[in-house]
Amino acid sequence: MIPEVWAPRAAAVSLRAPARGADSPMTARGGGWWRAQVALRDGEEYGFVLDGADHARPDPRSRRQPRGVHDLSAVFDPAAHLWGDSAWTGRQLAGGVVYEMHIGTFTPEGTLDAAAERLDHLVDLGVDFVELLPVNAFNGVHNWGYDGVLWYAVHEAYGGPAAYQRFVDACHAAGLGVIQDVVHNHLGPSGNYLPEFGPYLRDAESNTWGSSVDLDEDEVRRYIVENALMWLRDHHVDGLRLDAVHALKDRREVHILQELAEAVDALSAHLGRPLTLIAESDMNDARLIAAREAGGYGLTAQWSDDYHHAAHVALTGETAGYYADFAPLSALVKASTRGFFHDGTWSSFRGRAHGHPIDPRIPTWRLVAFSQDHDQIGNRAAGDRLSQSLDEGGLAIAAVLTVLAPFTPMLFMGEEWAASTPWQFFTSHPEPELGEATARGRKAEFARMGWDESVVPDPQDPETFSRSKLRWDEKDAGAHGRILALYRALLALRRERPELTDPDFRHLEASADEDQRWYRLSRGAVEIIVNFSPTEVELAATEAADLLLATDERARLERSRLTLPPRSAVVTARATS
Repeated sequence: MIPEVWAPRAAAVSLRAPARGADSPMTARGGGWWRAQVALRDGEEYGFVLDGADHARPDPRSRRQPRGVHDLSAVFDPAAHLWGDSAWTGRQLAGGVVYEMHIGTFTPEGTLDAAAERLDHLVDLGVDFVELLPVNAFNGVHNWGYDGVLWYAVHEAYGGPAAYQRFVDACHAAGLGVIQDVVHNHLGPSGNYLPEFGPYLRDAESNTWGSSVDLDEDEVRRYIVENALMWLRDHHVDGLRLDAVHALKDRREVHILQELAEAVDALSAHLGRPLTLIAESDMNDARLIAAREAGGYGLTAQWSDDYHHAAHVALTGETAGYYADFAPLSALVKASTRGFFHDGTWSSFRGRAHGHPIDPRIPTWRLVAFSQDHDQIGNRAAGDRLSQSLDEGGLAIAAVLTVLAPFTPMLFMGEEWAASTPWQFFTSHPEPELGEATARGRKAEFARMGWDESVVPDPQDPETFSRSKLRWDEKDAGAHGRILALYRALLALRRERPELTDPDFRHLEASADEDQRWYRLSRGAVEIIVNFSPTEVELAATEAADLLLATDERARLERSRLTLPPRSAVVTARATS
């Protein structure tokens, strides 16, 4: 590899490669780019010295950081891996189920290789994609991954880029697609040396996490697009989850998301396999997933937080903060049949009208729905899962609402067996002042939601990280085993009944009763019926309907009457000619 770097803010740049002796001056080649005069071998360490400084900085496009983000980079040749997935033709998101995973807490070891050893569990469960929380290099040992500062490198404690390639290879061998969560909207607070090289950030403009990325700069845009293509091309990843795209403030006529979608579509055509882009956005704007010819950006899918909020309130009764607008069951009816609850309606949490309607011609699978995810668990004061507040009946209902949603379902690791472990916000900032500032910020955020600050764990305490690891020894025992069996049955049913993957919004009908607390979703010949209340309810049922699945064995379907036990759900199907 011949090192190159974009450093328009430097008047001189030298290459530091300890194995080669003294620093070597690099040559300016226009446009702020500098090029070295020597080629480095695979594994050789190097860095860039800007304007004669004593220290060297890591390569902004570093593929490997053996000793962390403050130290030298190492050459990594992605083509050296002998891939075993030549028969892998990819997987469409349509009809699929996503499983969200954090490498550091998925297994006791917290590594990519250890996670690969657990893939049989996911295959048996019946999911189609593994979605990894960010694995790019960040400061410290453990972290959620959203404080990354070197977007091209794989965090060394997880095993580095070679282990990442082995993991993807193992997923493909097991028939699982891989979606990688990437963060292009901000950089972490420690180890971010990019501004020393060039104008990567707009210091006068910020978002929730710090200075905004400067999308006016062509090279910054290229840095983002080429990073996305790296995961898909060099690491054989099948899709990307794009973090908080509402924080990408772009003034160009062609938005960076459209530019990214066009580049990924071109790579997909070249590779001959589907590539997926999923946006996280709190804007409730279907322009993200609308076709480019219709004025959209052409992304594959986007998350629907509204479906989570409506389901969460129905399950738990919580109405604090942004949950307030979702108190009536009619919110779940609307979210499950129209995708967004806020589609131009008043948001009391935001203090303004919010969102836009979804064109019903857009396929339902372009929305990703969940009842739990890393944010909605980890950003609670105590990082408590639904399993720590709901009874078994409530957990069974959550499983039904998630897996049989009209959208692309996503599970959060451990949800499938009602894991007893919390998933808390943890950091390992080496700088004490940064750790303290992070803890203060968390408490201020929880105060706005009206949650008890006294239960907030210290993100810097190693125990906060340790207690967030899954306990695999519990998954088959008692209620855990029963919930796991239910998830397997639901995922199998979803594959068997075509109505449950029908992508047409216009085929959805839902209703609810606020007093009796029941909810009914019709998907063609199939109905999902839920009793949220603590008392039994009787409902009219379709003649000649069959009971396909019940979360409570006391459920009865006799002639045209359905008896639903407290806190239970059923799936029925009428005969079709």
